[in-house]
Amino acid sequence: MNPDSQEKQLIEQQKTHFNSIAEQYKQARSGEKHLLIKQLIWHHCLKGLALDRTKKYKVLEAMCGFAEGRMLIINHLGLDIDYSGFDYSDVVVNDLKTEYPDLDIRQEDATSFKPEADNFDIIILIGGLHHVPNHAAQVVKNLSGGIKKGGIFINFEPTYGNPITQWVRRKIYQKNPLFDEETERDFAVSELKGFFKDAGFNPLRLRYPGLLAYVLFYNPDAFPFLNIGGKWLVKLTFLVDRLFYKNFIGAFFSFATLSVWRKD
Repeated sequence: MNPDSQEKQLIEQQKTHFNSIAEQYKQARSGEKHLLIKQLIWHHCLKGLALDRTKKYKVLEAMCGFAEGRMLIINHLGLDIDYSGFDYSDVVVNDLKTEYPDLDIRQEDATSFKPEADNFDIIILIGGLHHVPNHAAQVVKNLSGGIKKGGIFINFEPTYGNPITQWVRRKIYQKNPLFDEETERDFAVSELKGFFKDAGFNPLRLRYPGLLAYVLFYNPDAFPFLNIGGKWLVKLTFLVDRLFYKNFIGAFFSFATLSVWRKD
């Protein structure tokens, strides 16, 4: 099999896999502790961004999943938005069109999709690049063409800063049927940064929230046996974690990186 055919097969494999677990994925992320830690992390990491709250922003959510990026922007940035989203999964797209019939949602392959040039003020991509790891750099580059000068790209991806966290996630991918180890992987922090710098972005914010609260509550399907305690534990672990969000300790131990980039 030639390399192009093999890559296309892997992309189709990932689509088939996600279609098969889409409903389970959605349900796992509807619990109150997951929703609370998500709210705390995103509010803390996005607060204070210099954006014009009187302006209507054109937003594209790439690899949108169940469109959580739309609500994160509305709730935590307080913006009025003109939203578009795309995903490769027909199950996800059909679900979104049923739930939000007035939204612009389409089915697209992120590895080949190129948005209209200089069309969007904000692009947001949450946990999508690691589903197309062999194409991640090209996906970011293609999407960059759709952002206006001065626009921003918000991203949240699984990352590792040391071999232990890389090994732990690899073992989870191997053993947990919600993941497909053949078609998805995490990135070294430096590798992820390189995708955006090479595409012409400069960092506005780099945060490392993939610490204890993230392990316990952000991915209940990845670590189901650790999803313990109540909301008090979510808040307590978050308060400790956020002390390390901006520094080398967080980057070293974190299982994820949340970044905001500006196109200059």
